[in-house]
Amino acid sequence: MSTTTVRALALAATLASLSACSLLGDAFGRKPAPVEPAPPPPPQYAPPVATSRFTIDPQHDDVVGVVQRTVVGKEDTFSDIARRFNVGYEEMVRANPGVDPWLPGAGREVVVPTRFILPNAPRKGIVINLAAMRLWYFEPYKSGESQVVHTYPIGIGRVGWATPEGTTKVARKMKDPTWRPSAAVRKEHAENDDPVPAVVPPGPDNPLGNRALYLAWPSYLVHGTNKPYGVGIRSSHGCIRLYPEDILQLFDLAPVGTPVRVVNQPFLFGWHDGRLYLQAYDVLEDDPRDFAKAQKKLLSKQLAARIQKELKVRGESIDWTAVSAIAHAPRGIPAPVAGGSAGVDAEVAAAAVVENRVPDGANWDGVSGLPIDEKTFEEMFSDNGTDSPAAPAGNAPADKKPQG
Repeated sequence: MSTTTVRALALAATLASLSACSLLGDAFGRKPAPVEPAPPPPPQYAPPVATSRFTIDPQHDDVVGVVQRTVVGKEDTFSDIARRFNVGYEEMVRANPGVDPWLPGAGREVVVPTRFILPNAPRKGIVINLAAMRLWYFEPYKSGESQVVHTYPIGIGRVGWATPEGTTKVARKMKDPTWRPSAAVRKEHAENDDPVPAVVPPGPDNPLGNRALYLAWPSYLVHGTNKPYGVGIRSSHGCIRLYPEDILQLFDLAPVGTPVRVVNQPFLFGWHDGRLYLQAYDVLEDDPRDFAKAQKKLLSKQLAARIQKELKVRGESIDWTAVSAIAHAPRGIPAPVAGGSAGVDAEVAAAAVVENRVPDGANWDGVSGLPIDEKTFEEMFSDNGTDSPAAPAGNAPADKKPQG
């Protein structure tokens, strides 16, 4: 073999060795490129629970529904969330102190107050609790059977045009009602540069909506509305307003002759699972009772005789310290005050976080009705003439009280 050939073979061997070292370096020495971590999966929330219809034991069930929490969407206001979950605007504000109702903040977790204590009243026909701004309809039932009850948020008479308390009945019902505002209402609108005609026919401009239950109290109605976001506030001239989807259901449920009882109960007591619960609402501005000075005495009057008897039988006593804490900061969320007490915060913490959507089985389709902005909402109050003088006041029904 020639010298030249030997040198060529040696060079080839050297190159092969260097190539092998390079490959080994790639395999064992070089760090792989970093891999971007996969984004976390979106949170999985429970489905929301519809809380407008319940089956109860008419003798023993006092507390219905469940507290829920949900996460605010990008465009959501409290008015949006309230209608979605079939609660009122003030119910949302009360349950979420310190949160801006018009800019609650996308991604913020808020409380949806969909647990209720039944009013202290006969469970028959329509019962309206002004302080809670909520209407109940108790379906007829036979002894020994369960009872079905429906509940809806309502708008009520504002200060100066208070919705009366007492008992009456559904005198007649009307689809697509015509609105005939009283002279007092027309005068007020005229003074606010918002004149209304003597007769407003059915249609989108009719504040009665498309269904009305006329009460035996002259000029007082339970009706729908063309301004759904006025539900859950003191927005009317004394009538009771429901969301359009709710009045459709109540209209079909409640026949002519249905008894109607209107109460004003800001503090509700009721038994559930061996514990006595208290649900506190704000006392209405024109409520003549001074709860601040005689809280224990007035709250004791809110206790149904059945509940007081049950306390004695059980050997339980009310935790008045817990009562005072709940009453001084009303959030409209039931919390136990006997048989073991816990604060409202504990009840909220135990609530499930649910999807921010209309619950399955709800009355609303989630589409009907237009959203409202803060300016329009505030104008609703000025349109109603909140500061107008000489507005009728008091709780006694009278022939000259206005519709709407």
